[in-house]
Amino acid sequence: MEQKPRLSIIIPAYNEAKRLPLTLVDMKKHLDHVDFPYEVIVVDNGSKDSTVDIVLRFEHLWNELRLVECKPKGKGAAVQKGMAEAKGDLRAFVDADNSISIDQVIDAMQYEDKGYDVVIGSRDIEGAKRDQPLLRKLPGKMGNWFIQLMVLPGLKDTQCPLKIFSERAAEDIFPLIKVKHWGFDVEILALAKKMGYKIKEVPANFINDPNSRIKLSSYIEVLWEVCKVRWWLCTNAYKIKSKK
Repeated sequence: MEQKPRLSIIIPAYNEAKRLPLTLVDMKKHLDHVDFPYEVIVVDNGSKDSTVDIVLRFEHLWNELRLVECKPKGKGAAVQKGMAEAKGDLRAFVDADNSISIDQVIDAMQYEDKGYDVVIGSRDIEGAKRDQPLLRKLPGKMGNWFIQLMVLPGLKDTQCPLKIFSERAAEDIFPLIKVKHWGFDVEILALAKKMGYKIKEVPANFINDPNSRIKLSSYIEVLWEVCKVRWWLCTNAYKIKSKK
């Protein structure tokens, strides 16, 4: 009988043949030394490059790694698929570019023992390190101000690619998401808050990827999706009956 993972790590991937191998190597280097069972799930989102072949080759060398394919497009859809496949007591997702290293995920696991159901990394609180140019940082800060105003007052950074959920929180939240693209981070945190789950922000050490695919249009898309989430919450479109 297989041992249940303590931690499930989900990596959504679309055309990540160049960035994913180094991320997986670094991740395995750290996870080889942990004293708990874990699993790593790479969710391919219809890649046109050799992403799938790379993950399949890694699978032969790494028993805890597996590939899952997701046909619906969008990072939100890929993470939702990974969460549905995950079996861990804690379920995290990070980006394929290793902008948030796995050791930060491992460190953040401690907050479950302190009563938190959701732990998120933040690039905008004391102790955080943010290696990001001003032209990327400024739209993010403006977007976070709007997000706080609309749905998540008090959370400084909803878009940092470090998020961990308890098994119960993940199973309650992710089946409900409607946003399949960039704004899904806001939606899952808004749902967590609506359901009464305790959220902890921890300082993150964020390494900027100069080849990031996030464009100005992505920020605009997020703002529109935030408006939709606000509307869905106000109209109880998620059909949340009561808080936990």
